[in-house]
Amino acid sequence: MSQPKTRLLPVITGLFVGVLILSNILAAKIVRLGPFVFDGGTLLFPLSYIFGDLLTEVYGYKESRKVIWTGLAALVLMSLNIWIIGALPADPSWALQKAYDDILSMLPRIALASVIGYFAGEYSNSVVLSRMKIFTKGRWLWARTIGSTLVGELADTLLFVTIAFAGTYPGPVLIAMILSNYLFKCGIEAAFTPLTYRVIALVKRSEGTDAYDYGERYNPLPVKG
Repeated sequence: MSQPKTRLLPVITGLFVGVLILSNILAAKIVRLGPFVFDGGTLLFPLSYIFGDLLTEVYGYKESRKVIWTGLAALVLMSLNIWIIGALPADPSWALQKAYDDILSMLPRIALASVIGYFAGEYSNSVVLSRMKIFTKGRWLWARTIGSTLVGELADTLLFVTIAFAGTYPGPVLIAMILSNYLFKCGIEAAFTPLTYRVIALVKRSEGTDAYDYGERYNPLPVKG
């Protein structure tokens, strides 16, 4: 039996990390569309869950852990560098220090909220999808991707909005953000389901693998066990 290939895994990892970092930068702006209030990263962030579904469905739970931890490490590195550059003295000719602080000073807090929220949400998402795949014997991919998203995004959204914005905005705005973020994120992933089907099928054919996590103990750390 030939070994499954992982030649597309670095590409998927790079795209995932890029989406994760960019969505956290965009989260510094709060957007209102009609009755919905959400951070600017809401429209892009669901793609990270689609990548999470792809990784778990094709490569299995353990490989998805490695990619998720890579993304979180990149997020911490981004936040640390933003904080260091903000703390360094600005050249007198550069008059944008206040603008830098006003916009980017929130990013370390947003990144911390994202790390905690995404860790809880994506872990839930991966476990639910993995278990559902075994339970359904690989059928009904749409039920696995949407069902796991409903669970994962709920944990993610509650933790992210509370940690990132509590004390910054009044309670009614926070509640509106939680509801808006959750509905938009789940709606976007549901709308992308047909595309997710095609991409997963393409990657499975290309890599020659379709992982089933029999006997998996779901250690959240990127190690064996």
